[in-house]
Amino acid sequence: MKGGRSKSDSRNNDAKLKRKGSGAGTKASKKAAKDPNKPKRPASAFFVFMEDFRKQYKESHPNNKSVAAVGKAGGDKWKSMSEAEKAPFAAKAERRKVEYNKDMAAYNKRLAGGNADEESDKSKSEVNDEDEEDESDGEEEDDDE
Repeated sequence: MKGGRSKSDSRNNDAKLKRKGSGAGTKASKKAAKDPNKPKRPASAFFVFMEDFRKQYKESHPNNKSVAAVGKAGGDKWKSMSEAEKAPFAAKAERRKVEYNKDMAAYNKRLAGGNADEESDKSKSEVNDEDEEDESDGEEEDDDE
């Protein structure tokens, strides 16, 4: 039989598929853990619009529990809006983006500089602590032990 498969071939293929499926879980564990201190990306103009629209929609449709219905109505409203109507949301989104870029620059600086900002804050507080210790004639040294 040319091109025919035997039972052992199909068993081997099944075993390979099982191994592939079990290996998918290891990919996620290889990924680097997310830093909780990293700034969150800013919302686009549409999502800034949706923040306000959800509130309005809930007030006018209190019995609606469907997230999809709110999203669909918001999308339809956004598409029907003119550029002039979208402008305030775009401006708000742009302000958030500028703030995010500042936060990311500070975050990257901290990562590259080995937490230089935190060290400078510590040194300032240590200087203040030393001043307080001088005034109290060493009473705080006993508290630390």
